[in-house]
Amino acid sequence: MTSEAFTVIYNKSLDIVSRREHSRHEVFQKLDKRFPDHISIIEDVLEKLKLNKIIDDERFAEMYLNSRARKGFGPKKIEMELNAKRVESYLINDAIEAYEGWLENALQELKKKFKGIEPTDYQSKMKQKQFLFNRGFTTQIIERVL
Repeated sequence: MTSEAFTVIYNKSLDIVSRREHSRHEVFQKLDKRFPDHISIIEDVLEKLKLNKIIDDERFAEMYLNSRARKGFGPKKIEMELNAKRVESYLINDAIEAYEGWLENALQELKKKFKGIEPTDYQSKMKQKQFLFNRGFTTQIIERVL
């Protein structure tokens, strides 16, 4: 039953990762939900997937970061989301440091939200700062943009 169970779980894991990139923890959660009595086999499957470079948390972090950054989110929000997906913090930091478009993204989000209107008074400037802060941009990026 063990080799048969391994094959079934391995095939299911391939089915899961064929749709999009997943972190190791996400694959574990999905397999655990489906096969709760086979934790040790799931661990073996995940190890084989990692050895074959089918799942790679570093690649996942980069792809996830690029996807979320294109949607206008800042580094802090993306970092929190990747932490929730249990990606190692050093992988998250490497991906965030490697991405170079934070200023452009912040400017683009401001233009989209505020139609390119420059803040004229303290209240409008604070509103724009709060918007960028809620999108996950750091105070350094916000200060450089405004």
